[in-house]
Amino acid sequence: MTAGTGQTLVVTSRIENVRELVARTRYVVLGFDGPICQLFSGPSATALARARLDRLTQPDLRAALAEEERDAADPYRVLTAVAGRHPGEAFARLDAWLTGTELEAVRTAMPTAYADPLVHTWAAVGARLAVATGTSARAVTTYLDTRGLTPRFAPYIFGRVPHPGTPAPRPAALELALSAMDAEPDVSLMIGAAPEDHAAARRAGVPFLGYARHPSRARALREAGVPERCVTDSLEPLLRTLRESS
Repeated sequence: MTAGTGQTLVVTSRIENVRELVARTRYVVLGFDGPICQLFSGPSATALARARLDRLTQPDLRAALAEEERDAADPYRVLTAVAGRHPGEAFARLDAWLTGTELEAVRTAMPTAYADPLVHTWAAVGARLAVATGTSARAVTTYLDTRGLTPRFAPYIFGRVPHPGTPAPRPAALELALSAMDAEPDVSLMIGAAPEDHAAARRAGVPFLGYARHPSRARALREAGVPERCVTDSLEPLLRTLRESS
């Protein structure tokens, strides 16, 4: 296993490496959509996806986008682009609309398997936990409240920056979380589901573990440079090892 600033922590399915990972981690930063819950899931997922796409084709927004961005289905990518070039009304309207969409999605969000007990157990053994995500902090806190998880993270909940001064939400959120916790990179861990999470971890010099339930998500992480042995489809080995070591 390797660790240190700018290096990637290699995690395999062998319990010895998981034990080493658990033993050395004092600060845990989790992404939201993926590691904690499946935000856009359940019966409303299709309707929400269609609504997002419909919003991205509205004339007022399309006028603010470059040609290649107008066909993008990812509203987070579009929001970042708008923040960089139009830090005014267009950004504010898109951010407010996206926050409302996320809050609606929270109502049907599915908890990620083992996430709730993993959070409780890691906090119980003394780790400090934070959320760093491109999702709005309002949506994150609303979801955590419904699961009784807010006390495990508060006050270290860092979501999408609600103003256009920071056009790169995920890196900004992770860096804010690490700074607020006064976390040392070599005893920290970022668990994320998106290539942007991995990029943010590399920028901060923090070891990264990718969570991917589906092969397509795992493939996206690998294509972004995450080693295959650093991608897991289950949080269960971490939870089991924490319980055995506590």
